[in-house]
Amino acid sequence: MTPDKNCDLCPRLAGFRAENRTKFPDKFNAPVPSFGAESAELLVVGLAPGLKGANFTGRPFTGDYAGDLLYATLLKFGFAQGAYETHAGDGLELKNCRITNAVRCVPPENKPITEEMNTCRSFLVSEIEAMPNLKVILSLGLISHNAVIKTFGQKISTHKFGHGAIHNLGSDLTLIDSYHCSRYNTNTKRLTTEMFEDVFEAIKNLL
Repeated sequence: MTPDKNCDLCPRLAGFRAENRTKFPDKFNAPVPSFGAESAELLVVGLAPGLKGANFTGRPFTGDYAGDLLYATLLKFGFAQGAYETHAGDGLELKNCRITNAVRCVPPENKPITEEMNTCRSFLVSEIEAMPNLKVILSLGLISHNAVIKTFGQKISTHKFGHGAIHNLGSDLTLIDSYHCSRYNTNTKRLTTEMFEDVFEAIKNLL
């Protein structure tokens, strides 16, 4: 379900990982594993690890601004307990929630290419298959949305991404979209805290 720490399926990402291991030898610098129990009903799917966020810490959305908003919201809505810090040893626990990324390795300039997204989707397929109680998938951003739609063999043209959009994936599974909780989106007010919390209100209703 998680790629090997030296996964070489995507040559460009493997090369970038090797560069980062040289530059930052004390950091994680490997495909980032999912966080949370496989028994969860909610799966949050992000884009890819941030260079100095999850790529450094080894936990999704940990160590960068996007995690500040995501984990604060998860705590507020009862999907986490404890205190979120900028490292993986903070003791934070997820409740009925699991977090992963559409692409498991940090890409140059935070931009995976199509081939990498297609290659890494096999791990998302395995992720979903291993979650027997899964009911809702939250996609953060367009790349995540497209990866989930393709995973279920659906047509992107009939399931267009939109903040707060809800999609029936069949088998009692629901996909809900949100703009990514990145610093850029929040700074430009494309995504506000209220907008993000509205999505979680919808998730609580779906569960």
